[in-house]
Amino acid sequence: MSGFDQLHPGVQHHVVNSLGWTALRSLQDQTVAPIIAGDHVLALAPTAGGKTEAAIFPLLSRIATEGWRGLSVLYVCPLRALLNNLHPRLERYAGFVGLRAGLWHGDVGASARTRIFDDPPEILLTTPESLEAILMSVRRDHERLFSGLRTVVVDEVHAFGGDDRGWHLLAVLERLTLVAGRDLQRIGLSATVGAPEDLLAWLVGSSTGPARVIGPMDGRDIVPEVTLDHVGSLQNAATVISRLHGGEKRLVFCDSRSRVEELSVDLRQRGVNTFVSHSSLALDERRRAEEAFAEAHDCVIVSTSTLELGIDVGDLDRVIQIDSPTTVASFLQRLGRTGRRTGSVRNALFLTTKPDIELVRAAGLLSLWSTGYIEPVVGPLSPYHLIAQQLLAQVLQDGSVARSRWSEVLGRLPVFADAIRSGVGEEILTHLLETGMLFDDGYGILSMGPGGEATYGRRHFLELTSAFTSNPLFVIRHGSKEIGYLDPIALLSPDRSFATVLLAGRVWKVTSIDWDHRFAWVEPADSGGRSRWLGDSQPLSAPLCDAMRNVLSGEDPAGMTLTTRAATGLDEIRDTFHWARPGRTAVVAEDDGLTWWTFGGLHANAGLMAAMGPLLAGSKVDNLSIKLAPELATAEKIRQFVESVDPEKLPRPWIAEDLARKLKFTDCLPGQIAVDVASARVRDLPGIRRVVAEPVDQEAAGSA
Repeated sequence: MSGFDQLHPGVQHHVVNSLGWTALRSLQDQTVAPIIAGDHVLALAPTAGGKTEAAIFPLLSRIATEGWRGLSVLYVCPLRALLNNLHPRLERYAGFVGLRAGLWHGDVGASARTRIFDDPPEILLTTPESLEAILMSVRRDHERLFSGLRTVVVDEVHAFGGDDRGWHLLAVLERLTLVAGRDLQRIGLSATVGAPEDLLAWLVGSSTGPARVIGPMDGRDIVPEVTLDHVGSLQNAATVISRLHGGEKRLVFCDSRSRVEELSVDLRQRGVNTFVSHSSLALDERRRAEEAFAEAHDCVIVSTSTLELGIDVGDLDRVIQIDSPTTVASFLQRLGRTGRRTGSVRNALFLTTKPDIELVRAAGLLSLWSTGYIEPVVGPLSPYHLIAQQLLAQVLQDGSVARSRWSEVLGRLPVFADAIRSGVGEEILTHLLETGMLFDDGYGILSMGPGGEATYGRRHFLELTSAFTSNPLFVIRHGSKEIGYLDPIALLSPDRSFATVLLAGRVWKVTSIDWDHRFAWVEPADSGGRSRWLGDSQPLSAPLCDAMRNVLSGEDPAGMTLTTRAATGLDEIRDTFHWARPGRTAVVAEDDGLTWWTFGGLHANAGLMAAMGPLLAGSKVDNLSIKLAPELATAEKIRQFVESVDPEKLPRPWIAEDLARKLKFTDCLPGQIAVDVASARVRDLPGIRRVVAEPVDQEAAGSA
């Protein structure tokens, strides 16, 4: 029996007659049986691959067939804009069988929320933060609202899985499970990811029952059309975009808001109908631009990653990437925006504009992609601050919690259970009591203490629902001009002085840092030696840096077109890095001293630097290399270092204490635990292990 045959007759009727579909897509057909059976499911498909329908059609069938009453399904998204985009569609689908879909997030008014409580819809679209606010609000009878809850759909689950918001979401789902009094079916919708079984196991949490990953292979034998070109500047990129693909609708991705604005101006000056989307625009302005773009033809919309997730901007002809994203997964999200129409093919054009590293990075990323590699989605390590947050949230939700049972409630989430077993949970509880965040009445009942009431109490409880991030990027400014973004680990040197960085193709000296608001100010610095290779923008993973080394060693990406300009540019760079070898690090004598080329990634290199002591020189560390003291460091010294170092016992990176002070809920953690959390997030242990396992070569002369 096909999946379509198992749908409720009302759903079948409207799929054929209202939507005009002749058949379900393969993914949609395959999800029907397991979802109707109550299995946990992770459904994988590119953007606009029909994932929403793959979840909703069988759930509507379950509600109608099994007679579910009240709020039965939560549909959770990472972005309000995505919820707004989906709501009309889900309202229509729910109406096929006489059901309703409601919307709840921070922009929804009080009257609409009251109506939802008074007469709950069967499906509610919302965010994790809104769910937390509902659970903690004394004005809402959350037990009545969620008493009929059966299923939770998490859209763009990969966007949650690699961030603290994911841990927060899972913790909220565990509390909802207790409120509903039943195990909740969990359905994740995602673009293609690495290790999908692990992502599904993460999503399922403490729930039981069968779990299945569904990602049909149809269409994957059609090779996308991917081209890598090197144009040298953003102005040249605007010229190329204005002259190619006339009459087509194009989505252009840039790595920062400032470059989005700069490219948009250049395109308009060349007569291109251009729209803009980035997070600094007012919501209404961004929405108007996206809607206008969706209805237009022969136009371009220039965006940061805000349009990487599944917000509908209509049928696209082409995706153009300025320089390179930092992950294969991000590239696949963007590539999946194209090829939606029958007879069209997914496609992407890379235009690299910055110094040589961007061309090598793009080639390395495409090399990884051509091998089938996709980064696994891994939650940030040691989310101990969320144990404190959840304990406070539980107290606000219930009014009080028995001291003998708090760990039983929070320990439902496996990552919290591990911390509780190790004693970290008890240390956090002791700290909350000692600081007055919580109060023990002497009879084993925990309630909000004066410190907690003042900071996170009823009038301030929204502080407990705000977004959580794992590795916040800092906005870098020269005066009032935004230059780009940097990982905080790049801002300071090991001696805690301000670092020298490369951004937007120029060398800058950090002059001040606003830790509270995540800004850093810079001034131009003298270019020196290998400055073009200093850590630029976001940190890169060890696998991507390894792929870049392979490109420098002579490997060209497979399954794509390399333009003459790109091929020539790569050959010139390879001449400079003639010593690069796959699977080997190198100590190279350069114009400004010795450099250890690890190709380990920024966080792995920072972790190694923390243990190198006198072997270091200055403050130069980046994704690919570490600057060495020429009077002390040699290839033999580095060999001795990698043979003796224990990756599991490296000192904390120098930035950990600064980050710990600004960690969300750091006031709820003992100081040492806060530093442990921060340290775990700025050190790449697998990358470190890979670097120290590789042979070390020595290049007697050369310049990079």
